[in-house]
Amino acid sequence: MHVPQVEVVVARLDVDQEAVHALSAWLSDEERQRAGRFRLARDRRRYTVARGRLRQLLADRLCTHPRLVALCYGAHGKPRLAPGSAAADWRFNVSHSGDLALLAFCRGRELGIDVEAVHAVRDADAIAAWYFPPRELAAFLSLAPRDKALGFFDGWTRTEALGKALGVGLQHASARDDDSGWRVQSFSPAPGYVAALAVERS
Repeated sequence: MHVPQVEVVVARLDVDQEAVHALSAWLSDEERQRAGRFRLARDRRRYTVARGRLRQLLADRLCTHPRLVALCYGAHGKPRLAPGSAAADWRFNVSHSGDLALLAFCRGRELGIDVEAVHAVRDADAIAAWYFPPRELAAFLSLAPRDKALGFFDGWTRTEALGKALGVGLQHASARDDDSGWRVQSFSPAPGYVAALAVERS
């Protein structure tokens, strides 16, 4: 997968406890509180590692310490650099599924990324009819039964990535019938996973 001026980093979240502790030290107080609200230790680890790696990669680009990276959030939770850091004009997005995270970075153009582990989905046709834009839905419904699981998550990640790039919810993204201002590309970051990247066209 190659999109000019966009870097996608694949990160494993199943790291040892020493690495989790080190990454946790870089989180903001709010992020640590959010991590603490996860009931399962597995989910706390995944969140902590994904956020810690995001801070580490942003800090590399901003030439600062991960703990000093200031973030703020849009109405639908899309993270961005706080105004004091905006001069660097880095745009970024992160997604994780299971023990895999994808982190995407670009200067000057909005982007969104989504990754999902492929598995059979009950009532996939009904869910697709509710959430997929018309073109994605038509492509999914035309698939043979053996291709439906992969096809569902291909459509889901494309819709989700565009929604995240726009900074809106999934239903708002699914209602769009014109994505000409965006480049949306599917790819497989690892066996058993499908992902999509949406990037604003220059």
